[in-house]
Amino acid sequence: MIDIKINGKPVSVPEGTKILKAARMIGVSIPSLCYHKDLKPWAACGICVVKVEGSPRLVRACATDVTQGQNYITHDEEIHRIRKTVVELTLSNHPQECLTCGRNQFCELQKLAAEFAVREIPFERNVRPLPVDASSPSVILDPAKCIQCGRCVQVCQQLQDVWALEYLHRGEGTRLAPVGELPLNESPCIKCGQCAAHCPVGAIYEKDETLTLLKAINDPETHVVVQIAPAVRVAVGEAFGLPPGTVTTGKIYAALRQLGVDTVFDTNFAADLTIMEEGSELVKRLVEKEGDLPQLTSCCPAWTDYMEKYYPDMIPHFSSAKSPMMMQGALTKTYFAEVRNIDPAKIYSVAIMPCTAKKYEIMRDENMYSSGYADMDLVLTTREISRLFKTAGIDFVNLEEQEADSPIGFYSGAGTIFGVTGGVMEAAVRSAYYLVTHQELKDVTIKPVRGMEGIKVGEVDFKGTPVKVAVAHGLANVKSVLDEIRAAKEKGLELPYHFVEVMACRGGCIAGGGQPYGTEDGTREKRINGLYRDDEKSLYRCSHQNPDIMEVYEKYLGKPLSEKAHHLLHTHYTPRPAYKFKDDSGVKLWQEAAGK
Repeated sequence: MIDIKINGKPVSVPEGTKILKAARMIGVSIPSLCYHKDLKPWAACGICVVKVEGSPRLVRACATDVTQGQNYITHDEEIHRIRKTVVELTLSNHPQECLTCGRNQFCELQKLAAEFAVREIPFERNVRPLPVDASSPSVILDPAKCIQCGRCVQVCQQLQDVWALEYLHRGEGTRLAPVGELPLNESPCIKCGQCAAHCPVGAIYEKDETLTLLKAINDPETHVVVQIAPAVRVAVGEAFGLPPGTVTTGKIYAALRQLGVDTVFDTNFAADLTIMEEGSELVKRLVEKEGDLPQLTSCCPAWTDYMEKYYPDMIPHFSSAKSPMMMQGALTKTYFAEVRNIDPAKIYSVAIMPCTAKKYEIMRDENMYSSGYADMDLVLTTREISRLFKTAGIDFVNLEEQEADSPIGFYSGAGTIFGVTGGVMEAAVRSAYYLVTHQELKDVTIKPVRGMEGIKVGEVDFKGTPVKVAVAHGLANVKSVLDEIRAAKEKGLELPYHFVEVMACRGGCIAGGGQPYGTEDGTREKRINGLYRDDEKSLYRCSHQNPDIMEVYEKYLGKPLSEKAHHLLHTHYTPRPAYKFKDDSGVKLWQEAAGK
């Protein structure tokens, strides 16, 4: 421990602590723009400068370690003037389009301008007319609003290991762009939206499609069906002043009906369905020796896109099960349409998701039209539906809770924990154990796969059959797991795992690219705990116990992995180039390299 002072107040902190963190430990807030708890500090913005008593120089608090015995002055008249000047300089290069900006009222630069009472900009305006990149179906890139804080680049390169964004040129010519100056949709981008979630301003934001939903609702000939993802229920409330992790499932159902939606389902039902298909697939690989081990989960569209681009040799290991969202969409326009006698051509199927990559998933290939129509018509993020509830004048906090519709809305606790890292694995183990042993697990809480470690490993005993599992979240962590598997295969060694769960975003879907802004580990933990509480109070905690799941198999699908189940609930994967090539020769070269 190191003894220091902050504005004369003594405090002991661990060696290596940054001044910014030390100050916040005793309730002293130092303003920052480039700093984010998820990322390594790199002192880009300069607004967090503080004084070291006895020294003439200023240091940047986010990136400077504390030193034994030092007293740090975080606020005085000179520091205030310097910080305000940094804000003014930043604003001189920034478009003044707050009212039409995607981050209006959630912009960190806007907040600082208000706090420092910036009423005019005493510097010459120099806003570059850079074009907006709307090529991606998931996020919009507006580089003219970039303040060069570096968060998006760090997230994309270091946390996600995708390298789709970079800074081009130097000096005044520096600008944010997709790698190689490609359109964003032709870059290695996997549409995860973590760049948008970490951007402090409006340089990157989700593609807003709220009016598309309203148009469908207002069409009397259209039957609008909406499903909500597991992670949405513990995040929507934040937009209405509720603490992170507050479970608002019943209120969301009620709000959607007040909005004018005809039928409300829950993606958790299809999460249970996914477990039945994916768990049965694991049993075939593990017990019947049909298919490659380890089996890799396939619920995250950003992860599947990453795998197809960077690890196409792993495609045989991928579960062919679609994501819960796509399974729900397929059943909505087939089973539900038949039960309710509704023309599937008149069903408009919408999903509320924590993830921007889901906007891409609904159009990724022909398997997403297994119902004979587009299985899913529209995806809105948590942020989008929160805005829509507000514009509709819905008093969300005081809504009376309602239930989801039948026959594909009821879910087990296993379905709800899909939204957390390790949740898919835990849900799968609960049911796979039953499918292998024909007995229920005595304790359905699988502790080794819980927690925020980037890579979690464990072993579950299936009555004499040890099943080795691994969980990775944040795609940079995935690389080491996949490389470990690849090395074992190449050397003919025993495989390190039998089943691997991957989620692209740190913490899982609870911190997806479409969730409320300001997400960091404290918020992640609260949302995770909210879903675990929802699981614990569930009537059924295993997917195979869900009576509505059993009914859909009995009346419609037959059994897991049946021909009809394969047609509606499964997909395939294709090697894809990380970069879009202008002719087939480039694709062939890439495929040859990937094969080797």
